[in-house]
Order: sequence, then C-alpha cells, then structure tokens
Amino acid sequence: MTAVDTVATRSRPTGVQTARDLTLLLGRVGLAVLMIAHAKLEYDYGGRSIGGVGRLFEQAGVPLASLTGPANLLLEAIGGVALILGLAVRVVGVLIALNMLGAWVLVHPTALYAADHTGPETVIAIGLLSLVLAASGSGRFGLDHLIASHRRVRRATSPAPTSID
Repeated sequence: MTAVDTVATRSRPTGVQTARDLTLLLGRVGLAVLMIAHAKLEYDYGGRSIGGVGRLFEQAGVPLASLTGPANLLLEAIGGVALILGLAVRVVGVLIALNMLGAWVLVHPTALYAADHTGPETVIAIGLLSLVLAASGSGRFGLDHLIASHRRVRRATSPAPTSID
C-alpha cells in the first residue's frame, strides 16, 4: 500500500478480480472435498483408527508409516477444512503438494494412465492444484483475505509509534 493508496481510496474489485476470486474459491473447495473424502476413505480402510492408517501406510511400503500415516490423515482432514475456510491456504497448498509428491514416488510410481488404474495422474493433478493455491492464496472469499484486510486497516488507523528519548 502506498501513501496515496489507503483503505478509504481503494477501488472496488473488477469483474476479472471477482472471477479470479470465485475460481480460487471453487478450486479450494474442490480440493478440500477430495482431501477430506480421501482422509475418510483411509480412516475407514484403516479400521476406523488413526493407528490403522499407519498400518495401511506400512503395507504400502511408506517409510516411518506409524508417523507418516497419521500425519497424512490429519493433513488431509484438517487441511481440507482450512482450504474450505480459506485459512492458511499458502501453507496448506505447499504441504499437500509435498504430500502428493510423496504419494507419487512411494505409492503411485507406475506410468501415467496405467492399465490397472494405479497411475500417478490424480496425485500429480492434486499436487499441481495445491501449488497453484499456494502461489495464489485464498482470494477475497477466504479468511486469509479477511485477516490481511483487518491488519491493513489496523495499521492504517493506528498512530505512528513515538520514541521515548
């Protein structure tokens, strides 16, 4: 924000900005639904226990499965909720992208579009969408934007600090 650009003088969003923000909202919610559904699936297949998810990861040959399984489950579930809310989108986006890289290397290392449907194309697409969200942020329709706007308003209206000399 420059000296001329204050909270009071900002222009309203354009149609392009609104379309961008709606697209980010759609991408966030879509990715969140995939992550939460996948977490539920892993939880169900793990015998409805977090430890069971660790055992699933062990069967898949994932290193440190008793840690990575539950961590993955929590990232997908809690990260999914955070994406819906538009909270910590950049951090969650990076974490999900790293998670999908691990899934690609450790669980889906076969060729793209493998005949047995175990190819990495889904984890690659999820990872790429996560990176787009990490680079773009939540958009105006997320808590990240509201928190940042609130901070800007507080900075603009708070008095300048004085020195005690």
